[in-house]
Amino acid sequence: MAEFIHHSTHPAIHPYYESHRGAMEAAMHRRLELAEPMLRERAHLSDIAVIRQEVMDEFDIVLRQMPYVGGAASRMSDFLMRLLGFMAISRVLRRHGVAVPVIGDIERDTYQAQLLSTPEADRLASGNQFMSAANQALLREQAAQSATEEHQQAFPQDFVYDFVEPGPGDKFEFGINYKACGFCKFAASHGDKEVLPNICGLDFVAYAARGIHLERTQTLAGGASHCDFRFSKLPAD
Repeated sequence: MAEFIHHSTHPAIHPYYESHRGAMEAAMHRRLELAEPMLRERAHLSDIAVIRQEVMDEFDIVLRQMPYVGGAASRMSDFLMRLLGFMAISRVLRRHGVAVPVIGDIERDTYQAQLLSTPEADRLASGNQFMSAANQALLREQAAQSATEEHQQAFPQDFVYDFVEPGPGDKFEFGINYKACGFCKFAASHGDKEVLPNICGLDFVAYAARGIHLERTQTLAGGASHCDFRFSKLPAD
């Protein structure tokens, strides 16, 4: 009976995520490896093997909860696959009584260490690709599509956003205003609102690792009408 309840509560993993499951689980194992000293020193946890197992069990639940937003056709699928694993870490650490800001610091530093383990040339090449005219054209196209009624009906859990062109006197190269956020929707559906700001905090290290300066003054998670992402290239060292 318990077996039946478990599967009815947590549906099957979407085939798109199932096809990427191995890579996502490997990334989670790597994060837990990098987080281990921080879990001991900052969260004062000692039985790390138990924590690791709990996180991987929770990640299996997160994978089943992960909304399908279009797979390879949507740039936001990649964001969900890269970052929703941190929800599993947050849930487990909260259960062990770790304060939300401490969880946020551990997750940010862990993610930064994971990103910086990639060769700098590869990271900067990825950043250049993100800032390129070709990618900006794709962002404009996907932003316009995200706002259509048809897209929102097909993928109600997806992000909705506008591409922002710089005006006279603006220092950024382009921006994105997120008017609806997949992470916010996920958190609201699954009781993760308390730890949601920790996911928002990962954006700064994610872009900096690729040589991109992100400026953001407000977030949907913080109660604003939209998240105002503004991108420019970091000056070379």
